[in-house]
Amino acid sequence: MAALPEAVSKEWENREGPCIFATIDSNGHPNAIYVTCISKFNEDTILIANNFFSKTLENILSGSKGSILFITKEKKSYQIKGSLEYHDKGPVFDDMKKWNPAKLPGHGAVAIKVEEVYKGAEKLL
Repeated sequence: MAALPEAVSKEWENREGPCIFATIDSNGHPNAIYVTCISKFNEDTILIANNFFSKTLENILSGSKGSILFITKEKKSYQIKGSLEYHDKGPVFDDMKKWNPAKLPGHGAVAIKVEEVYKGAEKLL
């Protein structure tokens, strides 16, 4: 686990549109979804609300690693890769419930623990 580089942390606040969240299943097949209910928990953890996961949740619970792809208003792309943890109670879950829209179920929160960071093809971490 590592902290986001400072420049990427600042760019996170400048992101635009939905992010893409990718996982893999136990057979190595990728699954990618758009996510809008996403937030930085701290400098080494990004949270995603589980509002309507199906295959994604199966992948997470089977031990998948994951990645988040986001783009900034200036059209710079960043990818964050790392291990995944699922929380349906506790401090991480409680944090998600604060920012996830009340009209959405928020069944749980996925924590992506930062391990690698890319700006386009350039590895930053």
